[in-house]
Amino acid sequence: MAIEVGSKLEGKVTGITNFGAFVELSEGVTGLVHISEIADNYVKDVNDHLKLNDKVTVKVINVDKDGKIGLSIKQTIDKPADAPRPERQGGRFDGSGSRPPGGAGRPSGGGMGRPSGGMGRPGGDRGPRGDRGPRGGGFKPQGGRLTFEDKMSRFLKDSEERISSLKKSTESKRGGRGGRRD
Repeated sequence: MAIEVGSKLEGKVTGITNFGAFVELSEGVTGLVHISEIADNYVKDVNDHLKLNDKVTVKVINVDKDGKIGLSIKQTIDKPADAPRPERQGGRFDGSGSRPPGGAGRPSGGGMGRPSGGMGRPGGDRGPRGDRGPRGGGFKPQGGRLTFEDKMSRFLKDSEERISSLKKSTESKRGGRGGRRD
């Protein structure tokens, strides 16, 4: 029987490694079940799922020119098309696809440890999302949502202001530019 991609075959586990298991198929041909193709859930150790000489049903997922055969155990299990995906464990989000309130752990102020009023500018009340009003140079379209280009230009302007302020404060502490070094 020829080994073709997509066919389901019976085999015997002949070797276990940290990256998968070798399965001997008919006619003495051996293929590899990669660790990611053993089960639907996370497989930390192949030995938790398979033992030597286990009889398994595998599906041929690829056959290379050089004779290497890729096999899968998890693709032999028929699952309903509308089955929910298993939930991820860990991570920063609650699985609902939305970020936690208040952003991803960032402070809600103006950043860099300053109050949200801005860097000592008069009339620095920028509002909750950094809207500067008529003096800030930011443009807010009629729909109330900023375009990507507007957000980028606002970010660039804020960044340049912060960098120049930081340079001024560090230069004043060092004695300014071109100070003597005796």
